[in-house]
Amino acid sequence: MKALRILWGQRLRRDRWQVMVWVLGIGALALFAAAAIQQTFGEQSSRAEILQVAVATPAILMLRGLARGADQGAFTFFQIYSFLALLAGLMSTFLAVRHSRAEEESGSAELISATPAGRLIPAAATFLHGTATNVLVGLAVFAGFAAQGLDPAGSLLAGAATGAVGMAFLGAGLLVAQLMGTARGANGLSAALVVLAYFLRGIGDATGTPNADGTVMTAGAASWFSPIGWGQQTFAYTGDRWWPLLLPLALAVACGAAAWVILQRRDSGTSVWGALPGRAAARPGLASATALALRLQAGSIIGWSLGGLATGLLAGSLGGAIAAADTADSNITGSLRAMLQAQGVSLTQLFISALFSIAGVLAATCALQAIIRLRQEEAGGTAELLLAAPVSRTRWLAGYLVLGAASVVLVMVLTAFGAWFSLTVSRDTSVDGWTVWETAAAQLPAALIYLAVPALVFVLRPSATIPMGWALLGAGVVLGIFGGMVGLDQDVRNISPFSHTPVPNGTTTDWTGAWWMLAIAVLAALVALLGMRRREITTA
Repeated sequence: MKALRILWGQRLRRDRWQVMVWVLGIGALALFAAAAIQQTFGEQSSRAEILQVAVATPAILMLRGLARGADQGAFTFFQIYSFLALLAGLMSTFLAVRHSRAEEESGSAELISATPAGRLIPAAATFLHGTATNVLVGLAVFAGFAAQGLDPAGSLLAGAATGAVGMAFLGAGLLVAQLMGTARGANGLSAALVVLAYFLRGIGDATGTPNADGTVMTAGAASWFSPIGWGQQTFAYTGDRWWPLLLPLALAVACGAAAWVILQRRDSGTSVWGALPGRAAARPGLASATALALRLQAGSIIGWSLGGLATGLLAGSLGGAIAAADTADSNITGSLRAMLQAQGVSLTQLFISALFSIAGVLAATCALQAIIRLRQEEAGGTAELLLAAPVSRTRWLAGYLVLGAASVVLVMVLTAFGAWFSLTVSRDTSVDGWTVWETAAAQLPAALIYLAVPALVFVLRPSATIPMGWALLGAGVVLGIFGGMVGLDQDVRNISPFSHTPVPNGTTTDWTGAWWMLAIAVLAALVALLGMRRREITTA
């Protein structure tokens, strides 16, 4: 027990800032969302109208949640819960991999296993640490909802549902860490499982059965294959059912137990899915630093690109449904416009742009990971070996910048192709092909910001590259994507590059923000390249 307490304390100390950011961020999102909904949709009649539009438009249900009535609490749960659960799931998988597979890669796990703690107590400490963190997340969500006057019992259940989903993915992350041979691969697969659960929940919500007045939905079968869908089945504020939480908790225990069994039987540093034997000699195509960077980043680039393609296919297939909702009824049209937080263009284009903004976040993440990989190579000492060859530091950085920019373009091209292909196959004319490609191009400047600015941070303050990069991306997503949902002032939302992404609307599209962002990205990249000539390589 002493070793367990010591290792848990070590994890608490190591993660104190990350845990604080996640817990306070998720709690603040719950608080501001509840406040914004109360201010914007204070009348039950307006909430009922929004729900009727959402139930009649499956695409909206995919992005929001399961409609369970027009009461204030139920409407808030419908609007924001799936996002809270998604964040809790990502937080838990990253935590699980960081204290399992990542520590094996760094060698610290082997040092700890040589002490009386052995190999199993650190895993137990990680599970305990993740459990405590998800309890804090649940309490933060409860506090955020209750502070806005929502029913305390329903708020407590909503918080518990958020924490329970986090627990499910904590167990999944620990299991995936036993399967994958690298922390990067484990993080990628774990995050993909969280996103898959989100989309399964969305498919189940969209294919459910509405009631007579169009304000309540019974989820389809797909939701029952998703931990996020299980959390929705609690019916917080309406049914207040606690028993569905047994499902994510059981999954957490089952995955944790499976991870424990595998950990007992495998050697330290190995994985269930071992790496294939490499070639005796490198291919001629690996003769340059940029080619090596591509080899190191290929897996994540492929993953994010496939995510963009899937998003595009989804966006194109939903055009007809959105077009059907753009009726002559001014009340319905006005409600949808308020929900999507925009004005002045067709509802179809608004929704296509909203889905493409998700692809823009994927592209920005792909670009950021190129710079993070750059820092990891430097911190791990392998960059010094590379730079001992006839490769300058500026050329080394330029290779990653070129690769990051190319990956951003690739993600958005596949997104546009997916949307164009699905629109063409379905013979949907609600959005023309040129607008689809123009919408994809509009996402590029914001994504390039998250390549160039982290590169500048890497040059000026290397040790801050990874935390600062993720903090900038997280703040940009919260302010730019969710800022309207939580009622933030427009001046605050304008801090995010995603707030300045143009919404193409024929010849009236305002591209001013895009040009400014592109100029900032180019300037930051040039300053980074110039500064790299004078910076020393450091592992600290």
